[in-house]
Amino acid sequence: MNQEYTQRISKIEEELKRWLPETPDSIWNERVFTGLGKNAGTESTALLIDPLKELLYRGGKKWRPLLMTLVCETLGGGDASIPLAPLVEFSHNASMIHDDIEDESDERRGKPAIHKIYGVDTAINSGSFFYFLSASCIESYVHSDPASNSKEIIYRLWAECMRKLHLGQAIDISWHRNISVVPQIDDYYVMCKLKTGSLTHLAAELGAFAAGAPHKSIDVLGEAADLMGVGFQIIDDVKNLTTGNPGKKRGDDIVEGKKSLPVLLYMHKFPEKRDRVFYCFHVAKHEGSRAPEVNELMETMITSGVVAEAEVIGKNLLTKTHEILNSREFADFHINENGRILLDGLVDLIS
Repeated sequence: MNQEYTQRISKIEEELKRWLPETPDSIWNERVFTGLGKNAGTESTALLIDPLKELLYRGGKKWRPLLMTLVCETLGGGDASIPLAPLVEFSHNASMIHDDIEDESDERRGKPAIHKIYGVDTAINSGSFFYFLSASCIESYVHSDPASNSKEIIYRLWAECMRKLHLGQAIDISWHRNISVVPQIDDYYVMCKLKTGSLTHLAAELGAFAAGAPHKSIDVLGEAADLMGVGFQIIDDVKNLTTGNPGKKRGDDIVEGKKSLPVLLYMHKFPEKRDRVFYCFHVAKHEGSRAPEVNELMETMITSGVVAEAEVIGKNLLTKTHEILNSREFADFHINENGRILLDGLVDLIS
């Protein structure tokens, strides 16, 4: 990765560790659990935050807070958005903990999923706490314009994002809970925009807001972020069926019954094959990723051309993101050209 990206990620990680340190002290306890002081440093507190540290310190791309940082920098705000990094990254990690429970996933980032290590009860509780911890940084955030009602605005943006993200997850759950349902392709795009695109949209909004950018620029960047989020999800779907996603088993989406874009394209193009797809999903759910039917379905979709078609669709959405970031309309807003170049390059990095 370009050194300029890693330098910014280092700043982001430093901020994340400030809110979730490896060894929390009494100052951290008081900041997070106001009024409890030393009484917060108990075994129960460790049970609450150890799963969070376990997941966060495994790594991850952290491209969402990086997107926020680069948007802010491009619009002349410098590092002003970095204190909001936990709002984006902790919320993302919280959703992954819950998502893995809901999907009965075995792995995350190359190691056992959090609920496999700590149990479902602790994972649910800690995952929920991750959302609340993410919002803690709002209380201490200081905007450059003291009259901007910044905390109220940031809370509103975050809360709206969380509502949309959970609606997207509800749609996804309803689809894989009912094996025989075949959503329309447009419905898939809506689900992705909610489930994956919401946090991407929030990252862009927060970056622009921290920079004090005009509302028009926020709208333009919001559109680019939506395309970027959906494009990322489609490429992620494709990787799950081809090379496999980093830190997860190849074909996990089939085991989980996910109606990814390649699956939907295949079932709509070959409706006579739907019963076989449903059968493969059924066997995979009960026998896991080693079931022959998992590889059968993956190879069938690859051979049919729908996986390549989905990849083209995903890349086209990312190309449209590039077009917005290089458009004359966006040029009227951006101030820092180096930031814009890095922001544009980030689109390629996530794919």
